[in-house]
Amino acid sequence: MILFPAIDLKDGQCVRLKLGDMEQATVYNPDPGAQARAFEEQGFEWLHVVDLNGAFAGETVNGAAVDAILKSTKNPVQLGGGIRTLDHIDNWLSRGLARVILGTVAVRDPALVIEACRKFPGKVAVGIDAKGGKVAVEGWAEASELGVIELAKKFEGAGVSAIIYTDIDRDGILTGINWPSTLELADAVSIPVIASGGLASMDDIRRMIAPDAAKLEGAISGRALYDGRIDPQEALALIRATRKA
Repeated sequence: MILFPAIDLKDGQCVRLKLGDMEQATVYNPDPGAQARAFEEQGFEWLHVVDLNGAFAGETVNGAAVDAILKSTKNPVQLGGGIRTLDHIDNWLSRGLARVILGTVAVRDPALVIEACRKFPGKVAVGIDAKGGKVAVEGWAEASELGVIELAKKFEGAGVSAIIYTDIDRDGILTGINWPSTLELADAVSIPVIASGGLASMDDIRRMIAPDAAKLEGAISGRALYDGRIDPQEALALIRATRKA
């Protein structure tokens, strides 16, 4: 079980959005590299990064900020946002990413995801972002007709390392993870699932280490960490105690 601290990048800065709205961005740190170092020093073992501008543009926009993060931490980093081609994937993995997250392209071109998994084994995750139970694409700006489980099942057996499932209706507003939908997805596929969107408090940390959530790879936390609603040492101690048990 892993708690992934999140760095969302907008215009080169660490921000958090409310409900995926780029106009509702709070800047938490103008120096992404320093934020990555801080998370490592707090004891986190992974880092989740999203290029928000890139998600809308369909190509990398905050590349310099991501490079600064990679230089600033020894922790493995996963990146999503604007990664749409095999060349994009190859470029980022060669720059030191542990894995890429494919979102929009997973809806638009599932065959590319399957090919990426074959070409870069263990390095490809799929991001499934849902609004009202349907998958959203293009930086959450556009809804598809695909259901979450319907999309996830397309990648069974393909070698996807993880599915990052975000409930957009909860993202950035601290109402708690949508545990029923997240666990339903985890039950429906064999691919490890990472919960995202709305993690609000230590109650969510305790929920993620409950026995029925053991099938999850972990959860992502953003605003709750930046706002001090979750104490990193307390949260990580709880998770480590569960691993030992």
